[in-house]
Amino acid sequence: TRVVDGRMAMTTEMSVLKAMAEGHGPRQALFALGYSGWGPGQLEGEIARGDWHSAPADEKLVFDDDVESKWDRASGRAGLKL
Repeated sequence: TRVVDGRMAMTTEMSVLKAMAEGHGPRQALFALGYSGWGPGQLEGEIARGDWHSAPADEKLVFDDDVESKWDRASGRAGLKL
């Protein structure tokens, strides 16, 4: 489990996932599946080119139900105008 900004966490721990499936676990949760892979040095090169942007962690942005404006709000937090 990795803690993000002291308020949120990401995990692949089966005990947490099982607790979530049983209606226990964290107060708020976002379940996501996916895969990304990079060759040696590829991610570093993408970051250096400016292909990736980061923004401060924001609980509301992650967990609120306003999905229509989520990308606009996330890009704004990263200092971008799309």
